[in-house]
Amino acid sequence: MNKIDISKLFFTIGLTCFPLLGFAAEPLKQAGKTTLYQRVLSTPSCQLKSNFTDSKGKSVPAFSRYYVYERKYENNQKWLKVGPDSFGKTIGWINDSCAIDWNMQMTLVFTNPVDREPLLFFKDKADLTKIVDAENPETLLKPIRDALKSNKSVSQVLAQEPKEYVDFKSNFYLLPILQGEEVMNGQGFYERVLEVASLSKQDELVKKGSSNSQSNDKASNQTPFNAAIVFVIDSTISMDPYISRTREAVKRVYKKIEKEHLQDQVKFGLVSFRSSLKTSKKLEFVSKIFVDPNQVKSKDSFLKASASLKQAKVSTAYFAEDAFAGINQALNEINWDNFSARYIILITDASAIPGDDKLSSTKMDAAQLRLEAQHKGVAIYALHLKTANGIKDHPIAKAQYSDLTFNDFIHKSLYYPVNAGNVQQFGQKVDLLAEALSTQVKLAYKGEVSVGSALNSKDENADMIKDALLLSKAMQLAYLGDTKGAKAPTVFKAWIADKDFVKPTIPTAEPRILLTKSQLSDLSDVVSKIANAANDGLISADDMFSQLRSVAAAMGQDPSKLKSDSVTKIADLGLLGEYLDNIPYKSDVTGLDQDAWKSMSGLEQEKFIRNLNSKIRYYQKCNADVDRWISLSEGSDPRENVYPIPLEMLP
Repeated sequence: MNKIDISKLFFTIGLTCFPLLGFAAEPLKQAGKTTLYQRVLSTPSCQLKSNFTDSKGKSVPAFSRYYVYERKYENNQKWLKVGPDSFGKTIGWINDSCAIDWNMQMTLVFTNPVDREPLLFFKDKADLTKIVDAENPETLLKPIRDALKSNKSVSQVLAQEPKEYVDFKSNFYLLPILQGEEVMNGQGFYERVLEVASLSKQDELVKKGSSNSQSNDKASNQTPFNAAIVFVIDSTISMDPYISRTREAVKRVYKKIEKEHLQDQVKFGLVSFRSSLKTSKKLEFVSKIFVDPNQVKSKDSFLKASASLKQAKVSTAYFAEDAFAGINQALNEINWDNFSARYIILITDASAIPGDDKLSSTKMDAAQLRLEAQHKGVAIYALHLKTANGIKDHPIAKAQYSDLTFNDFIHKSLYYPVNAGNVQQFGQKVDLLAEALSTQVKLAYKGEVSVGSALNSKDENADMIKDALLLSKAMQLAYLGDTKGAKAPTVFKAWIADKDFVKPTIPTAEPRILLTKSQLSDLSDVVSKIANAANDGLISADDMFSQLRSVAAAMGQDPSKLKSDSVTKIADLGLLGEYLDNIPYKSDVTGLDQDAWKSMSGLEQEKFIRNLNSKIRYYQKCNADVDRWISLSEGSDPRENVYPIPLEMLP
């Protein structure tokens, strides 16, 4: 038997087995990046070929996101070897001419067009810039708008946004940002001029001949316009008069709608909240649904179900109550899908227990609940009873509820104070609000459009009624968009402005960054480390930045670089992932340096930390939300699914 050199055998086996071990190829990196891969979006003309020399290929869904594994130049053409994800799986070749580089994984979401003109997609940047720079843009816009209203083509404009609201959540579309810059317009306001690409997912269905039938089916199955108005009311000590007056307001509105046989179109609900049972079991509940709008049939059934609600018999531990528990329960335990217009009216005389307090049952703050309400299409009002006992609490409550009630349809807060907690004044407000919302439902149901005479009223409640009417119109646009299957216009590369030309404070579209699970997990981990360092920094600012430098070094940053005098801000430490590089937003966190932290008061520092903790809880909620993760290409690994994160939730 021949002797065998064992070392040579192992070397041979190693060479033979390496391919079998599945060491996957890696996509090409973006220029200057160490963790970001090259990505492209396919266009309608793309064909996927097993080899770039093939004469024919397979059509692929437009706006599929592909990772680039190889680039070749053959016969005066550029070819890309692509895969649906970054885990080594390639599926063929596409021609570079039909693909769009998408290095910044961001998309835009249309705002509700209720109080602005439809967004215009311009062929050339120069034509858009001319209008943006104009002191009186109306002069340049009028001939364009007039031509489009007459269904005439306009050479400068490729398309315009639909009149109805295009719901990103129910009718997903991509409006990828390719490049852009922030400019000051001719009226002195800052806005962004952006190059985007656009293709609605439904346009793929048109090619297959199924979109029209689906839209028609949706329209035929759509329920008539209706609304749910849910009161979320504080029921701690001293609240009985307001509870009774709210019941009275609902009773009055019900009489009117039942007289017109519209009780099936307007439903009322009632949720109440108190505070943590940890301090006293005698409080009975933290929050509780007394009336579900899906179950109430009439005025009598509402009054019967709500009759048991009385104010608490014992005091709570804080002046603040767990208002966020009531809002959270109303948002997540009531089925809003059955209603076209969705409203919550918060009634309280106190601020809400913040999410990082030990007595908070939700661990959420106003910003997270506002985003949850936006996701569900629910508008939140707040009637804040400014009683004499809570005078020190009033500024806290105003700040919280102004944030909670900021409405992205009409771009303002729906926060309304009731001076001195006057029961008569409160009753007038709740009567007007409930009646205004239900009247708009009646008009929409009958196919009428009216904003009423309240717009010119000099009454102290005129602003509240004006907001209610404008919001009702926005809800109708959202309902019509859903009924008609409104979708993003089919254009290709185009230039847009992210603010209305005539009303430059109103956004036409808002950005979302699309993060994978690993990126979101990484972001949550890094923000937690910054929050922990900031807690140490309450004692010593030097300790905070020393700890952050240690974290950065542990993450692989060059220790010598971290000691450089040029590294003074959190952004310079390299803590945040490259996926946030070049994102067009301003951050209080990344721009913070040691001197700025030292100059902040203790209250400002604590607010900074609360804000970080609030964002961490939002990331955790997103990560657990299996229904909202989106696949951007067929056959991609689920780990590459993305979640649309609003820029305000970035650190």
